[in-house]
Formats: sequence, structure tokens, C-alpha cells
Amino acid sequence: MTSVLVVNAGSSSLKLRVLSAADEVIASADLSPWDGRPDDPGLRRFLDGLPGIDAAGHRVVHGGHGFTAATPIDDEVVAGIGALTDLAPLHQPRALAGIEAVGAVLPGVPAVACFDTAFHAGLPAAAAAYALPAAWTRRFGLRRFGFHGLSHGYAAARAAHMTGHGRVVTCHLGAGSSLAAVLDGRCVDTTMGFTPLEGLVMATRSGSVDPGLVVWLLRHGGLSTGEVSDGLEFSAGLAGLADLPGGSGDMRDVRSAAERGNPDARLALDVHAHRLRGGIAAMAAALGGLDTLVFTGGIGEHQGEVRAEAAAGLGFLGVTVDEGRNAAARPDCDISAPGAAVRTLVIAAREDIEIARQTRAALADK
Repeated sequence: MTSVLVVNAGSSSLKLRVLSAADEVIASADLSPWDGRPDDPGLRRFLDGLPGIDAAGHRVVHGGHGFTAATPIDDEVVAGIGALTDLAPLHQPRALAGIEAVGAVLPGVPAVACFDTAFHAGLPAAAAAYALPAAWTRRFGLRRFGFHGLSHGYAAARAAHMTGHGRVVTCHLGAGSSLAAVLDGRCVDTTMGFTPLEGLVMATRSGSVDPGLVVWLLRHGGLSTGEVSDGLEFSAGLAGLADLPGGSGDMRDVRSAAERGNPDARLALDVHAHRLRGGIAAMAAALGGLDTLVFTGGIGEHQGEVRAEAAAGLGFLGVTVDEGRNAAARPDCDISAPGAAVRTLVIAAREDIEIARQTRAALADK
């Protein structure tokens, strides 16, 4: 199999990459905005102008209980992805639209669904289970699913190639952020759970909060379910803490405001760093120690201050970064201080390579 079209349908955009057999990007297009129509002129121009495509790999955020590995797409798989819409209402319909759109233009090309939850499907029971009433767990199939698995899987494999160490914590930091504890390529813990709201402080998502606080807001605060849901998803996190004009939760805007003396923005950065350090330490505990710490994603790759703030509280684990290396970091690189017990790496997020790899493997097994 020589070339794979990688399809990543976002909430308002469609990212397309064609990877060669050597995983080189030989064609790309970003359609933004994209309304989900298969007859979009930009989509048709891009696809009509491509050389022969052997397969299409689609990123799908949620695989639920049923999809625990990359899966060739047929009508049954499409129905299964759609049935999970209530677990990922923003993402599943867009993934389905991408599948439909590419299938309409390239009807003879085999397609594979690659799931962000699949990397975490084998979590140990102690890491996957919630301590909820047993009747709820049985009735609703409640568990911690985890997300960003395509990014974590690629970053962990790339780190192993660079260092050879077995105990890796991968930090996917962007508008959405999560951590994963990876032992010899297998995920044993992660910070996101049943939904992407759990875990770290993110751009507009709250991360973990006391569930009693949510109950209080509903019962005594006079807020509706919709108001609480939207607030936790779109107005919390860095945006809620910094409370900037326009409601930005972009790390660059928050840091700029903090440097100008805004105390709320400073607090947002401090809370973010506090939760990040605590999360990394928890992931290291799940591994029984730490050999390699990886930063990836938009913030992880480009915000040296975030990496430095995290490392500053992790010396007890053996994490020490070199100030000059960190400031000049360009993925993929090592920013560890000389003699540091833990290797600290900055790795480019390449979900496209992971999707292409999984697509080839799924079709080879078919």
C-alpha cells in the first residue's frame, strides 16, 4: 500500500493529508470553514487532483465499548459511530460527514475508522473504573474512556524510538489537553475520562471539578443543565480563570495579559501549572517511576514557559530541563539538562502518521 488519505474532520473544518508509503506528506488541504457537504468545491478540487489513493483513514473521537482498534468502514460501522453521538455530540457527526464526503468522491477506495479512545481501551480495571453505584455502571456501561489516543500513541512510539526507555508520560497540551502513562507502548492510565472534560485545566474546559459542586449549581445555584454543560465546556478553564475581554482561553493571550500585570491571568497560569505538575506526578506513580517525559500538541510543542513551569515542580521525579535547550526547542528534540535522570522530549504531534499506520494495519488484517 503506497498512499493513505488521512481525514480529520473538526467542528468546523476538514484537514486532509496524503501520506506516502514512507509517511511523507505529499499533498494537503485545510478546508475552513467546511459545512460537511460532499460536493464542497474545495474538497472536490483537492480529491480530483490527487494521484492514486490506496486507502482513507478517518479520525473518529469516540469508539465507545465496541471499537477498540482501527476498523474498516462499512454500513454497520457507520451506524455504530452514529450511535455514540450522545457521548461526543460535537465530534461524531462531523466524522460521519467526513466519511460520507470522501466516500462519495472516492467510492472505490477502502476506508478505515481510527479511534481516539482505542489507545486507552486496555486500561487496567483500577484505572478505568469509576467508584459509582454498581447498578449505574452496569446499566450505562460507565467507565473512563480517555481521549487524544492517536496523539499519545504516536508520541509514545516516537519517544521509545528516540530514547529506548519503557516508562513514558506523554503530555498532549493544546486547546484540549490530556496526559497518558505508557508502559512499553501500552497505556496504563490517562487523565480524561468518560468525557474530555475530566483531567487538566484546558483552554475553555474546566478539567476535573468536585461533582458535588455541579450538583450544587443545579440544585441551589438556579442554573439549568444546559447552562452548566456549556459553562464547563466553553467558558471555564483558562478562559474562566483569566476572565479576559472577549473570553479568550488561548495560552498566548493569557500569558501576555499576565506579563502586563493582570492578576487573574497570572492565577490562570499558576492553576494550569499546578494541575499539570500534579497530573504528571500521578501518571508517573501509575508507572512506578518515570524514564521519559514528552511534550506534544500546540502548547506542548511551542510554549517553552509551560514546559519550564511543569519541570520546575518535578525535580523529585528526576525531571530537569536545560534552559537554553528548552527556549530553542524545535520538535523533535531533547531538552533534558545534562545528567538528568529523566529524559524530557518535545515531539511534534503527528496523528496523521498514526492514522496512516493504523489504516494500513487494519486493511492488511482484513
